[in-house]
Amino acid sequence: MLRNIKDLDGLAVRATDGEVGEIKDMYFDDDAWVLRYFVVETGSWLSSRKVLISPASAQQPDWYGKALPVSITKSQVSNSPDIDTDKPLSRQNEELFLGYYGYPYYWGGSGLWGDGMYPYGEVPTYMSTGPGWAEQQREDEAALAAERLRHRTDDPHLRSCEAVDGYHVHAKDGVIGHVSGFLVDEASWAIRYLVASTSNWWMGHEVLIAPTWISCVSWPDKTVSVDLSRDAVKAAPPYDAKVLLDREWERKLHKHYGRTGYWAIGEALADWRLEAQKLPI
Repeated sequence: MLRNIKDLDGLAVRATDGEVGEIKDMYFDDDAWVLRYFVVETGSWLSSRKVLISPASAQQPDWYGKALPVSITKSQVSNSPDIDTDKPLSRQNEELFLGYYGYPYYWGGSGLWGDGMYPYGEVPTYMSTGPGWAEQQREDEAALAAERLRHRTDDPHLRSCEAVDGYHVHAKDGVIGHVSGFLVDEASWAIRYLVASTSNWWMGHEVLIAPTWISCVSWPDKTVSVDLSRDAVKAAPPYDAKVLLDREWERKLHKHYGRTGYWAIGEALADWRLEAQKLPI
């Protein structure tokens, strides 16, 4: 299900043994377009320190109770690396943080989260204790160490959602509005759409822009350029924040622009599996 990140702002983060604090911002990966970290402002119990929480520890959000349960303890949060969340995160910061919690690194794989599509699918489990399992584990760990070293100085591509809010959005033939939010998939935490407010172009209209339609983001100029015309955007189905989007609405949006939906690959794979099951053995 898709959710506006504004629904996440202010959610109480509940550890297994009590409340940690409230979500104040999120870091997203501007390469893969997925949320990597929640920035949580702790209460007086931790001197109002800001800490990072990974989606790898997040459980199903309690939207009615306005809370995000996480599978870590308050003690873990209290002893987590002290990272200045008001400054850009470095790859070294990430290594320190992920290493502390025991989370594998997400970079270097083909999926949104390393080799997987979901953050909780990252954590490796060695289900077998049969012959060769220990040797295989050592080989895997060596390969991971080499991968970490190779990407140690990479740009982590992390941006603050709060900072990007308000960026101007440019179509191929002119300005269409500004970024006023993001819609995320609460299962994978992938950003599926930017919400663009066109209130400065015409009366209060909001539209959705998929990351795959973005041709360029200029961080110094605070602009997002999209591979769409102003007329196409103006005629697009309007976005209503009060209505939860379903797949049928998304199909209508992508059909309007003549684009393929992000879900197409998954559906094609499901169809292939279904047909494969029908084949005689």
